[in-house]
Amino acid sequence: MTAPVVVFAVGNPSRGDDAIGPELCSRLEKWLKNEGLEDQVELIEDFQLQIEHVLDLQGRQLALFIDAGENTPAPYTFKQIAPATGIAHTTHELPPEAVLQVYLQTEGCEPPPSFVLCVSGEKFELGAPLTVTASSHVEAAFTLLMQLCRKASLVEWRSMIVDKSSKFLWPYSG
Repeated sequence: MTAPVVVFAVGNPSRGDDAIGPELCSRLEKWLKNEGLEDQVELIEDFQLQIEHVLDLQGRQLALFIDAGENTPAPYTFKQIAPATGIAHTTHELPPEAVLQVYLQTEGCEPPPSFVLCVSGEKFELGAPLTVTASSHVEAAFTLLMQLCRKASLVEWRSMIVDKSSKFLWPYSG
């Protein structure tokens, strides 16, 4: 059985605050099991989004993409996204909107309603640990994630949108 919600957690744990996505994924996995919600949410962790992730959207009611963002308003932005063309540099590293566009083109129908949770990060150097500031942003984002998983409906998710800026950097380009 396909879980109604899919969560993509993107990031590299070896690059400082780029570890935000994997950190949230790990915490969410434990929390979902404790809450008995593990069959409602499928977690997919990867270094970057790729064209193959289109297949993970099939049969879903909602999709969430989590990543760290440079110059993202603190502690995070949460917004709904739509398919978009012309924003991918290669097929090996795609922003979420491009993944949705590929879904639209290959499946011939609209992708599931999709959202991005971009958590503010500061330092993305190779070998650096998660910063103290990013750790506090992870705490705030995790509170939102628990609410999203408890109330997994389009109406509820739309009511929780937090997007203080039109600037959005996906993925970190350092």
